Amino acid sequence: MTAHVIFIAPAISADLREARFGGDAPPEPSALATARTAAGTLAPVARAWTAPAGRCLRTAEALGLDDATAAEELADLDTGRWRGLRLDEVAAAEPGALAAWLADPEAAPHGGESVTALCARVGAWLDARAPEGGRTAVVAEPAVVRAAVVHALGLPAAAFWRLDVRPLSATELSGRAGRWNLRCGRELGS
Repeated sequence: MTAHVIFIAPAISADLREARFGGDAPPEPSALATARTAAGTLAPVARAWTAPAGRCLRTAEALGLDDATAAEELADLDTGRWRGLRLDEVAAAEPGALAAWLADPEAAPHGGESVTALCARVGAWLDARAPEGGRTAVVAEPAVVRAAVVHALGLPAAAFWRLDVRPLSATELSGRAGRWNLRCGRELGS
C-alpha cells in the first residue's frame, strides 16, 4: 500500500515576514482567506495532522482540516535562546554562532535543536506514516517540511538550507517500505 503525505506550510504571519525565530504570531487575515478558498481544492484525506503552533492550527482549520491531530513530533525547529528574535538581531549579536549554525547541521549554538536532530525527529514521524497507506495531510512549519524532504530523499542534512518552502504550498511525498518520491511545492488552489 502506498502512503501519500501532503505537507502544507501554514499561512504567512508577521513573524515569518520578519524572519523571526520560533515566533507564533497569528496568520494574516488575508492569508487565512486564501487558505479557506484553497480548502475546496484539497483532495480528500484519510487523516490530518498539524504542528502544535497556533499558526499551523489556524491554517488547518481554515483548510477544513478540523479533525487534525496536533503532534509534538511536528513542532518547529527549537531555536533555544534565539526564540522570538529576528534573524538580523541574531546576526548582529552572534555572527559567529549564526554562521556556524548555518554551515554545520550538527551545530546548535542557540542551545536548542540542531538541523540534524530536527531531520531525525521528523523522519521518524514520516516513516511511521508509511505503513498506514492512504492520503495524509500535515500542516507544519517550513523547517519541518524541509526536514521531511531531506529525510525522505536521503539528502545530506546540509541540503536543508537549500530548500525553500513557501507559505500555503503543498509538498507531497509518496512511497512505501521507506522509499519516498517527491512532488515539490505546489501552491494551494492550483
